[in-house]
Amino acid sequence: MAELGKYLYCIIPCQQDRTFDEVGLGNEDGLVHTVCHKGLAVVVSDSPPVKQYESTRRNMIAHEKVQETVMREFTLLPVRFGTVTDSASPMQDIRKLLGSRFEEFNRLLRDMEGKVELGLKAFWRDEKAVFEEIVTENADIRRLRKSLSGKPPEAIRFEGIPLGRMVKEALDRKRSQEAARILLPLQPIAQRVRENDTLVDRAIVNAVFLVDRKREQDFDQAIRRLDEKLGNRVAFKYVGPVPPYNFVNIVVNWQEL
Repeated sequence: MAELGKYLYCIIPCQQDRTFDEVGLGNEDGLVHTVCHKGLAVVVSDSPPVKQYESTRRNMIAHEKVQETVMREFTLLPVRFGTVTDSASPMQDIRKLLGSRFEEFNRLLRDMEGKVELGLKAFWRDEKAVFEEIVTENADIRRLRKSLSGKPPEAIRFEGIPLGRMVKEALDRKRSQEAARILLPLQPIAQRVRENDTLVDRAIVNAVFLVDRKREQDFDQAIRRLDEKLGNRVAFKYVGPVPPYNFVNIVVNWQEL
């Protein structure tokens, strides 16, 4: 019978074998535990060897839940979802991984020590009102929109292209201005900031922050002040603390070890 493989969740500083009270991917009764090597450890659970895990919501939540459980006790480096050993000697593979990337992992763990990731999304509450503001503030848009009033659909479809472009540019400028206003009091508190793409017109900010645990309360208070100041216009979605998913992502290529 083939030896069970190992599903990898994260890298932690750990000298001794540990288990965690969490159910991992792979086997429903699979114990989440460490494989240690020279002061580093990989948090793993048993898995069928070379299994491909689909990026379903259930699997992703299970993966992140283990990481968030480990985070309560350890600084960690998240390992990319779906990473499984791919040889007949999984323990040897993991120790080889820790040995070959020992300096890299230690450096990253020092960088992440005492830090957490916090996420903030901000949305305009009334998108229609924002578009009306754009029209009010821009004479060229008002003039072009008025010129299209009463024209047949065929003409509007063609002549409306410049209007759509002008509105989009004005919306992007307004989004950029309001995003800067939101981020301004948060950036000095964070160690690092990463701005991700906003995927819908209502979205103003989609950002993550690497914050020292000692300043987490300061960040919470800054978010509350923003909500008090802008809450009638902007809806905030604030999440965390979570592991530093957006600042560290360990990718393993077993063939390169």
